[in-house]
Parts: sequence; C-alpha cells; structure tokens
Amino acid sequence: MSRALVNFLLDVLLFLITLTLIVTSCVLRFVFPPATTAGGWYLWGMDYDGWANLQFGVLAVVVFAILVHIMLHWNWVCSIISTRLMRRSGKLDDGIQTLYGVSTLIVFLLAIAGILVAAQIFLRPPAR
Repeated sequence: MSRALVNFLLDVLLFLITLTLIVTSCVLRFVFPPATTAGGWYLWGMDYDGWANLQFGVLAVVVFAILVHIMLHWNWVCSIISTRLMRRSGKLDDGIQTLYGVSTLIVFLLAIAGILVAAQIFLRPPAR
C-alpha cells in the first residue's frame, strides 16, 4: 500500500471519527437533559453515562488517530520548523527528529497530567 493511500485512508478515518465525536457531543448537549437530571432517560439503549462513555472512547480514538497522522508527517513537521521557523538549512538527522518527537509527546502528556492533578486537588464536594 502506498504512503499516499495510507495518508488518505487515515484522513478519511479521522473525518468519520470526528463526525462521530460531534454527534455524541451534540446528543449529550442538546438531546439529553442536564446530567444532574438525566437519570432514567435512555436513547437507543444507552443512558447519559453510556453516551458520555462512548464520547470519551471516540475522543481517545481521535487522539490516537491524530498521533498516528502526526507520526506519518513527522519529517515534514520537522522540516517546516527547521527551515521556516528556525531559518536553518539542511535536513535534521533522523535521531534528532525522533528525540524531538518523543520530547514533544512527553511535554504534552506531562501538561495533561498536571491539569488533571490540579483538577483533583481543587475539586470540592457540594456544600451542605
């Protein structure tokens, strides 16, 4: 399978998954009542929590597909950053590109973890 066909199929998959994420988000936002009052309501065999779990699962698939998409285009990303933004000439070494990619992924994961830890720390129960 050619690289162009793989990229095309991944783009089609990303489009379809994104549409699914939009549909599940709209169902949760506009079809169901607010989460605090959605107990007992069902749509196509799933309650609010089922739809929220589906939404999170679809989001995880979107993130994974975007990560694969970026990995397939990583040489291009590094080339643009190197030549256009940093104004350097020549191609970056493959090892350096891999190091930049892994470092970028670690920074993003640490940022997400930091936000989740902060959310856990500042979460407060309802007032009594």
